[in-house]
Amino acid sequence: MCEAGLVCIHQPECPSAAAPDSQTARVVLQCPEIGYSRLCNGIVLFDDTGYLKPDGECGPPRRPLP
Repeated sequence: MCEAGLVCIHQPECPSAAAPDSQTARVVLQCPEIGYSRLCNGIVLFDDTGYLKPDGECGPPRRPLP
């Protein structure tokens, strides 16, 4: 089940936002001009500054900032 009560339609089902492999969920919205993607489980991945989970938890940058 995705965050916000939405049912994941992907097979196999995407991992929840709390799962260790949460960032492997499928991309459902991509905005390359702004630099982020939203995953099926509600996580927002930023191209250069980590991620934001639906509960407000932030993750570290995935690569060093310039």
